[in-house]
Amino acid sequence: MGPKIPLIKENDPYERVDLPKSISDVPRYLKELLGGFFSRLFYTFGMVWKTGPWILILMILFSVLTGILPLIGSLISREILNELQGVITERAILEASGIDYKAAFFGSAVLVLLIFFFVHKLLQNFINRINTAVTRIAGEKVGKRVKLIIMEKAREVDLASFDRPEFYEKLENANREASTRPIHVLSSTFDVISNLITLISYITVLATAPGMWWTALVMVAVSVPSAVINFIYKRKHFAYMRRKSKDRRQMNYYADVMVNKDLVKEIRLFGLGDTFIGKYNDVFGRYYEGMKRLVVNETFWLTAVALLSSVVNCIFFAMIAFKVFAGEMQIGDYSLYTGALTSISSTVSKLISVSATVYEGTLFIDNLIAFVKTKPTVVPSTSKPASIEHGRPHTIEFQNVSFCYPGSDKKVICNLDLTLRPGETAVLVGLNGAGKTTFIKLLVRLYDPTEGRILLDGRDIREYEPSELYKLFGIIFQDFGKYAVSVAENIEFGDISAESDRERVIEAAKASGADSYVMTLPESYDTPLMKIFEFNGTELSGGQWQKIAVARAFYSHSDILILDEPTASLDPLAEQEIFNQFDALRKDKTTIFVSHRLSSAKMASKIIVLEEGRLIEEGTHKELMELGGRYCELFTTQASRYSDNEGKKQ
Repeated sequence: MGPKIPLIKENDPYERVDLPKSISDVPRYLKELLGGFFSRLFYTFGMVWKTGPWILILMILFSVLTGILPLIGSLISREILNELQGVITERAILEASGIDYKAAFFGSAVLVLLIFFFVHKLLQNFINRINTAVTRIAGEKVGKRVKLIIMEKAREVDLASFDRPEFYEKLENANREASTRPIHVLSSTFDVISNLITLISYITVLATAPGMWWTALVMVAVSVPSAVINFIYKRKHFAYMRRKSKDRRQMNYYADVMVNKDLVKEIRLFGLGDTFIGKYNDVFGRYYEGMKRLVVNETFWLTAVALLSSVVNCIFFAMIAFKVFAGEMQIGDYSLYTGALTSISSTVSKLISVSATVYEGTLFIDNLIAFVKTKPTVVPSTSKPASIEHGRPHTIEFQNVSFCYPGSDKKVICNLDLTLRPGETAVLVGLNGAGKTTFIKLLVRLYDPTEGRILLDGRDIREYEPSELYKLFGIIFQDFGKYAVSVAENIEFGDISAESDRERVIEAAKASGADSYVMTLPESYDTPLMKIFEFNGTELSGGQWQKIAVARAFYSHSDILILDEPTASLDPLAEQEIFNQFDALRKDKTTIFVSHRLSSAKMASKIIVLEEGRLIEEGTHKELMELGGRYCELFTTQASRYSDNEGKKQ
């Protein structure tokens, strides 16, 4: 086996490339180096074809024309020089005879050839400009398609995927150059075709030179080392970028933290600016050193090969000049053949460079392919999903349910058995980290249990289509979404499948207490929120945002209502107002909510006490207070704190 060139982390398919130690070893080397290249290239072609067939058709046409036009220009130049040489010879004869030589010039083919040369240059310039315009326009359309592919996949994959660093690595790699890489690969591929046409044309021309046919083969052979170096270092660069995905994400994170409007207050007051700038510099230092070594090494080897090619070129130029001096060639032939040698050298160099660029580009396309291949696991467990009957109360059962987050062995939910009957209102109680939010995520099937099962109306929820299951729930998480759209749209997101209904929006806002301050905004319900896009965007307080989020839940006509800390940012009066509305809204619905203010638990028909993922108590407020267990301790402690505060105020 040949020496190893380390490329990337252990067990990665791009980790190493074994250099061939013999001719017989070349096929194995090429297979490793080019493995998957054509499948990635065809994937790119297919993606562009789906974006617009006209893109491929025009690029093919331009690549053929771009490949042929340089040779046509060289042939016209040769004919001009040869024709001028003949005219100059004729001029000497005419001058010796005392005849006006100007007529000989205007009677020659030089002027016609010059017109052809001028038209050729105009056509070449026109094609180049049109090709550039097509590439830019196509780049925008292809970039949009790739972005949509990434967005569609992000919508499809499991929530668990967002808990895995490797998923973010795939996402970052796919997203980094999504708008430019595919069209760049395509453009470079057609550049390869153009260069191949040009190369073959000039090799054919040089083969007609007396005794010089072999020089074309030598020029191609001299370029082979450059090809090997280019391909190896393109692969190394890709491998390095892939390996350093974490470093790039860290640099982006530290840079984004410094300009994040929600964090700027703490960064300024706590003096964290130097800390994050320092962290950015530390990570960049590690990233930069490796990249610099790659660039320096690649430049050294390519410079050495370029020097060899220049020496060979110089020798061949001298040989052709001698043939002209010896009368074996005309001056125009010198121009054509030396131009052919120069073009073969430069075209082979461009061919290698562009081919390596295409190769590197397809490696980055592999990032997109890897991301797109991420498969969701939260799918129906049966080929024909069970139907859900909407518009009625439902029974929910947890049967010996346990759950660990991806990459962890710690059970966040442990052997949980629980039944919620139709129309019940359940309150989840427990300290932070007890598993309350995880319980809700399992119920709505954002995750699947590690062990056990969850039943809805007697059926495992895995038997239902997830999108249909989600329609059952009107839910507000404690980390609810704040969207940079209008107030009305923020509320309507509670039931996006329904047609826009302003009266329904206002009714939901009144129920949550949001209407009173929404009506004071510049454009009331049409006021854009946040200043991300609009100059007249309005920033809301935490409590105001929470009322918008609760209105979102009231807006939905869901069978099961779930509110995870719905009143955390509200004052006690606003909280009580929300619960009064909530109590009316939950009629005939199965309802679950989480609240640290245990006074709200009194309204529940069932209180569920969780501790370290286990169900330790269950019952009504009265039953649990009489039990004198954990709930009684939490409630009494909180009540005494309120009493102490009241006493201090008095």
